[in-house]
Amino acid sequence: MKTWKLAALLFLCASALAQTSDTAPNASTARKSCDDLKAEISKKLDAKGVTPYTLDAVDKGKEGDAKVVGTCEGGTKSMLYTRGTAAAETKPAAAKKQ
Repeated sequence: MKTWKLAALLFLCASALAQTSDTAPNASTARKSCDDLKAEISKKLDAKGVTPYTLDAVDKGKEGDAKVVGTCEGGTKSMLYTRGTAAAETKPAAAKKQ
């Protein structure tokens, strides 16, 4: 009788694990908008006292050297974090090109 109960318990655990592993990855990246993701990340950074910073959504694969901190729009876009202001960082780079 103990073997039967153990087998039933293992079956239930395996079934529950299979169901959660199928839905968990899709649920987190399903269709979160980039604006919602940006708001979530901004809230966390502001709570930690991080300033200044920029968050930009770009197409997947066009991240460059920036740090990717999330994905949005069903995984088609990446959210990039850059410490400091974007304007201050792009001006020296533009001056070097000329």
